[in-house]
Amino acid sequence: MVFHGDRAAAAAWEAALEHAAGLGWELVEIDYAPFAQAARLLYEGAWIAERAAAVGDFVAAHPDDVDPIVAEIVGRGERPTAVEAFRSSYCLAELRRASEADWERIDALLLPTTPTIYTHEQIAADPIATNAALGTYTNFVNLLDLCAVAVPAGARTDGLPFGVTLIAPRDEDAELIGLAASWLGEPPAVAAAPAAAGAGDTLLAVVGAHLSGLPLNHQLTDLGATLVEATRTAALYRLYALAGTIPPKPGLVRAQADDGHCIEVEVWAISSAGLGRVIGSVSQPLSIGAVELADGTTVSGFVCDSRVVETSRDITEWGGWRAFVAASSHASRA
Repeated sequence: MVFHGDRAAAAAWEAALEHAAGLGWELVEIDYAPFAQAARLLYEGAWIAERAAAVGDFVAAHPDDVDPIVAEIVGRGERPTAVEAFRSSYCLAELRRASEADWERIDALLLPTTPTIYTHEQIAADPIATNAALGTYTNFVNLLDLCAVAVPAGARTDGLPFGVTLIAPRDEDAELIGLAASWLGEPPAVAAAPAAAGAGDTLLAVVGAHLSGLPLNHQLTDLGATLVEATRTAALYRLYALAGTIPPKPGLVRAQADDGHCIEVEVWAISSAGLGRVIGSVSQPLSIGAVELADGTTVSGFVCDSRVVETSRDITEWGGWRAFVAASSHASRA
């Protein structure tokens, strides 16, 4: 990883990796070279000519209305030849093909949003080089036809902010937003028109490692399940962090008397055959039972044997598994 000598950024990146591991994400190293080479093409390849083609005439006609640095960058776009443009195109195609193998074994790239932070004075002194450096881990996204979302990742040791970017193939926006929500300890955003259960489908409430972006969610998506809504249970439950489970899992337990609370859950629509597969994969103390939602409806869902109360940590105060995992990760980094 390149941080241009910024030790605080490097340390923040290590903390971000710890946070990802704390979420149960499997971290896999890849060869970043094709992505890095594609990023350099944005400024060093013939794509700079695209700027001249798009706004060059305006810059030439209104020199006093354009920032001088912008005018300089756009002006550079007049230099590449047609031969250089084709060579850059061929190079990008090779890099895209080289990067495709990585998407067969990873769901997303996790990278620093920027490798360092510059002052206004530093950027003014060398604006082109500093802006190119700031795009070290993002300039390839558009060129390789990928999607991305940047999220905060806490403060550096010097008090300045640090962020990471999650990157995935095109049309994977919804999955990427789910990962971002998991990173932030938030419930995933659900489309304005959420999926509805099809004929013969069962609504299944999940509360832990099967949530969007978490380690076991693929067990639902692999069976064709679709997310219907992110919601809460009725105020009838308590949530416990189960001991010794891999990946970590919580248990949803029906509360005694008036000691219950609303717990965040996701409701998924799954086929009868798929539900059978899920039930077959569940082991004690977890099981599939009835879960009452905040709107008064009852669906199938992951529930837990009440005997875990004696050996498990009560995490009800966090209101859900995501918030607990996020808080635990932040605490371990403090």
